[in-house]
Amino acid sequence: MAYSVACGKAQMRLPELRGCMPTKRIEDLDTARRLQLLVDSVVDYAIYMISLDGNVVSWNSGAMRLKGYQAAEIIGRPYSSFFTPEDQEQQVPQRALEAARKVGRFEAEGWRIRKDGARFWALAVIDAVRDESGELIGFAKVTRDMTEREEARRRLVDSEAQYRQLVGAVIDYAIFQIDPSGQIVTWNQGAQRIKGYSPEEIIGQHFSCFYSDDDQAAGLPTKALESASREGRYEAEGWRVRKDGTKFWALVVLDRITSEAGELIGFAKITRDITERMEAQKLLRATEERLAVSQKMEAVGQLSGGIAHDFNNLLMIVFGNLETAQRKARGVSDSNLDRAISNAMRGAQRAAALTSRLLAFSRRQALDPKPLDVNRFLTGTADFLQRSLGEMIDMEVVGSAGLWRIEADVSHLESALVNLAINARDAMPGGGKITIEATNVFADESYCRANPEVSPGQFVLICVSDTGSGMTPEVADRVFEPFFTTKEVGQGTGLGLSQVYGFVKQSGGHVKIYSEVDQGTTVKIYFPRYSPAAEMEEEVPAEAVADAEKGEVILLVEDDPDLRSYLMEVLLTLGYQVIAKPDGQSALAVLEQTSRRIDLLLTDVVMPGMNGRELAKRAAELRPALRILYMTGYSRNAVVHHGRLDEGVHLLQKPVTQSQLATKIRTLLDQQAGTG
Repeated sequence: MAYSVACGKAQMRLPELRGCMPTKRIEDLDTARRLQLLVDSVVDYAIYMISLDGNVVSWNSGAMRLKGYQAAEIIGRPYSSFFTPEDQEQQVPQRALEAARKVGRFEAEGWRIRKDGARFWALAVIDAVRDESGELIGFAKVTRDMTEREEARRRLVDSEAQYRQLVGAVIDYAIFQIDPSGQIVTWNQGAQRIKGYSPEEIIGQHFSCFYSDDDQAAGLPTKALESASREGRYEAEGWRVRKDGTKFWALVVLDRITSEAGELIGFAKITRDITERMEAQKLLRATEERLAVSQKMEAVGQLSGGIAHDFNNLLMIVFGNLETAQRKARGVSDSNLDRAISNAMRGAQRAAALTSRLLAFSRRQALDPKPLDVNRFLTGTADFLQRSLGEMIDMEVVGSAGLWRIEADVSHLESALVNLAINARDAMPGGGKITIEATNVFADESYCRANPEVSPGQFVLICVSDTGSGMTPEVADRVFEPFFTTKEVGQGTGLGLSQVYGFVKQSGGHVKIYSEVDQGTTVKIYFPRYSPAAEMEEEVPAEAVADAEKGEVILLVEDDPDLRSYLMEVLLTLGYQVIAKPDGQSALAVLEQTSRRIDLLLTDVVMPGMNGRELAKRAAELRPALRILYMTGYSRNAVVHHGRLDEGVHLLQKPVTQSQLATKIRTLLDQQAGTG
C-alpha cells in the first residue's frame, strides 16, 4: 500500500519525503560537537580523557571496542585499571602521567588488560591538555592494539633466536660471518671445535689467519673474497691451520650477503673438516693402484709361465741334440768342436735356469713345503749368507721368542733370502749392513683393506733390510717385474726379485718393499702361520707329554682354532696334559666321562652355542671339585655384571701372556678345592 503526504502543492510518495525535510549539515555544528563526533567515530583507536588525578573522564567507541568497557562502566574509574598487576606494582601508570606532565607527552608499548582479563599489546600515547592560560587540566590518551604486529615481531625474534641456536649448536661445521673486509663477526661452536679459537679470541680478527703462510703469500684469502663478491659464491678444498698450528683438509664455502638494496654487507663462511674423507679417498686410490699392480703382476706371471713352458720344450730339443753331438764327438779329436759343444751346453743350462726363475715368478714351480722352525732356519742360514756376501758386508740375524712355525720349501726359501741379500749387497758397493729379522704379526682388517690381495690372519714376518742407496718410488713399484733391473747390461737378469715374489705368493704369503733414496731398503715377506687343523681338533696323545700319566690334565675349550693351537702349545710347554675342544658340547662329552682325570677347565666365555658360563655350570654339577678358569676378550659378558666379577669366578682378560696364564693356572691347581 502506498502512502502520500502534502508537500507544497504536489503530491509525493513517502520515499520522496526525505528530500523535502530540512537537512542538518556538519558545518552547521559547533567545533566542540564536530570534535566529539570525530572522536566517537574512530573505532581503531581508544581515545579518552584522563583527569589530573588519573581517572577516566571521557570514552569513545574505539575505547569501548578495544577495552570492552561501556562508558558508564569506566568513566570515573582510574585509568590504571588497564595496566597489568606487575606494572601497577611498579607504579607505571603514575610514572606515565608524571612524564606527560613534565614534558607534555609520553609514549610507550606494553601489555594492557581488557575488561574480560585478556591481555593485548598496546601502543599508548599520553598528551598533556592545557587551557588557554596554559594551565594543565588533564590528559588525552590514545591507545592502539598492536598485538598482531607484536606477535609477528616476536615470531621473527624467536625464529632468529632459534636460527642462532641452531647455527651455534652445530659442531661438525664451522659457521661464521665475516664483514666485507674479511674481519670475523660471529663464531659458532663448530668453528671453536674445528679451529680451536674461542669467540673472544677470534672475533675481530681477519679470516686469513686460518690459511697457511704459503697460501697467504699467494693471496688466496683475498682471491676467495673477490670471487665470492663477484660470483656470489666461492667453494674450494685445501689445507687450513688450527690455533695450535696443526693442519686439516677443509671444504670451504663462502657466500655473499647483500642488503635489500643489493649492497654487499658481508659473507657467510662454512668450513668442514674432511681430513678423514680425504685420507680415505687417498687410501682408496692407493688400494686401487696396488690392486692394479697385483693384477698386472698376475697377468705378467701367466704370460711368463706360458713362455717358460714353451721355452722348456724347445730347450729339451736343444739339450737332446747337444748330448747327441757330444757322444758323436767323443771319437773325433777336435778341441774346437768340444769347446763349441761345451759352450752351447752351458748356454742351454743358463737358459734353463732362466726358465726356472720364470716358473717361480709365475708360481708354476714344484714346491715341497714342510713345517719349518724359522728361528732355527735363520740361524743355520746366517753363516752361509755371510760367506756369500763378503767381508765388506756386516750381517745380523735376529730371531724372536715364541716365533710361530711356517710351512715352506726350505731350498726355495733359502734361494729367496740369497737373492734378497745379494740385491742388498749390490746396493752397498762401499760396504754396509744387512739385517734379517723375524717376528709374529697379525694382518688386521685395516691392513687388508689397503692390501686387497691379503686375507686377515696370523703371519710370520721375515724382514731383510740394508743401509744401501735405496731407490725412488717409481723404481720400487717395478722391482718385482720379471726382467726389470737397474743394473748395467750383463750384471743381472732382472729375475731375482721376481723369483722371490713368485715363491712367496705360491707359498700363500705376501711381499712388500719399502725404500727411500739414500735411506736403504727393506723387503718384508709374510708367511701364513702353520696351524694344521688335525692337531687343533684332536686330543694330545699322552705319549707326547712328559710324565703324562702323573701330570695334571687341563681341558681347553676355545672356538678360535689359531688361539686354541697357541694355548695348547703353551700348556704343553708348561708340562700339562691337554685335551683341546672347539666348543662346549664336545667338552661336555669329555666331562661326562667321569673316570677320566681332569684337573682344570680353561674355557673361553663367548662361544657359539653353549657359552663358557653354561659349560662351567654343567661341569660343576658333574665334577664339584673341578677348578675353572675363564678367558675373555670382552669386559661385559656372562661372568661380569655391573663391572664386577661374579662371586667365585676366576677370569683372565685376553690377550693373555704366557706368564699370566702359567701363574693363574698354578694358583688355582694349588688350591684345596675348586670353584666354578
